[in-house]
Amino acid sequence: MTGALNNFRSLLLTSLLALALQNCSQPHSEKATAGNKNATTASAEYYGPDDFRKVEKFDTHVHFNKVDSTFINKAREENFRLITVNVNPAYYPAIEKQREIAMQLVKTYPERIAYATTISMDGFNEPGWQEKTLVYLKDSFDKGAIGVKVWKNIGMEFKDKDGKFVMIDNPKFDPIFDFIQQQNRTLIGHIGEPKNCWLPVEQMTVAGDKKYFSEHPQYHMYLHPEYPSYEEVIQSRDNALAKHPNLRFVGAHLGSLEWSVDELAKRLDKYPNMAVDMAERISHFQYQAVTDWQKVHDFFIKYQDRLLYATDQEIDDNKQPAERNKNAEEVWKRHWLFFTSGEKMKVPKVEKEFNGLKLPREVVDKLYYKNAQKWFPGVNKAA
Repeated sequence: MTGALNNFRSLLLTSLLALALQNCSQPHSEKATAGNKNATTASAEYYGPDDFRKVEKFDTHVHFNKVDSTFINKAREENFRLITVNVNPAYYPAIEKQREIAMQLVKTYPERIAYATTISMDGFNEPGWQEKTLVYLKDSFDKGAIGVKVWKNIGMEFKDKDGKFVMIDNPKFDPIFDFIQQQNRTLIGHIGEPKNCWLPVEQMTVAGDKKYFSEHPQYHMYLHPEYPSYEEVIQSRDNALAKHPNLRFVGAHLGSLEWSVDELAKRLDKYPNMAVDMAERISHFQYQAVTDWQKVHDFFIKYQDRLLYATDQEIDDNKQPAERNKNAEEVWKRHWLFFTSGEKMKVPKVEKEFNGLKLPREVVDKLYYKNAQKWFPGVNKAA
C-alpha cells in the first residue's frame, strides 16, 4: 500500500511539473492597452522595427514637381509605392506640367508610382468652365489618373463674380463629381485647413502648423477674419458629401478634422464612402495620444479600413536629393515606430512625450497597403 501511494505521488508530481513547464514555454497573448503598451518586440501579432523594409507599403500623398529618379529609388529601397497628387497652388508648376511629370514617372516606373490629377479654377466664373473641366478630366483618366484632387483654394481663396467665396458644395461642381463617380475614380479633397489655422500661432498645438502658417500668412485664417470660418468650410464639405453619397472620397490631411478623433469618427460614421489620408497630420494623432492614448489607439482599431498612410512630401528643387531622401527615410521610420511599437516617443512636432500605438499587424497592413488598393482601385498597377 505504501509503495503504491509513493508511486502515485511520484506520478502526480511529474505531471504537475510537465504542465508547469508547458505553460512557461507558451507565449502570452498581448492586447495593446495602456497597461502593456510599452512592449516593443515583434511577434506573430505585431511588427517590429526590423520589419519596416520587409513590408510592402504605399505613401498615398506625395507631390512630384520634377522628374526625380533618386526619390523613386529611395522609395523602392524602403519598399514604398507612391501616389503623386497634382494640385494647383500658385507656387507649383502649372497643372498641365504636373500631369506631364506624373505621366513620365508612371511610364518609367509603372510598378512604383500612380498619379491623381486635379482641376483648375481658372475661368470658373465664365461660361464653359464645366465642359472644359470635364474634357481635362476625361483626358487625364485616359492617361491613367486614378483620382482627382480638389484644393483648399475652394472655400478659402477663390471668389465668384459677386465677390463671394466659392465653397465646395457649389452646384457648379455637381456634374464634375458625378463624372468622377461614373468613371470609378476617387475624389481627394483638401478642403479647409487644420483648426489651428484659425488660432494665433502661439496657441497652435503642433510645431508643423506653427511653421507653415508663419511662412504662409495668406492661408492663416486668424489673420483674415472676413474669410469663412472653420465651421463653414467643414460644413460645405459635409454638404457636398451628402449630395453625392456614392462618390468615393478621401479627405486629405485627415479631412481637416485632425484635431479630434471624435469629430473625425462622426464623419466616418455618417459618410460610409469617406476615408482619410494622414498626410502631414500624423503629429495631431501624436498630440492627442499625449493625454488620451487609449482613445487614439481604439480609433485606429475601429476605423482601420478608412485610414490611409501618407506624408505630403514634395519632390522639387528646394532640397538636394540626398537631403530630401534622408528626411524621407527619417519620417517614414518615425511613423512606422509610432504605429508598430509601444515605446515612449519624442518627435519634433509635438512638445511632450507619448507612447506608440502598437497596432496589430493586420491593422498596419491596411494603413500602409490594403486601404490604398481599396480606396484607389486603379493603383493596383503600381502594386
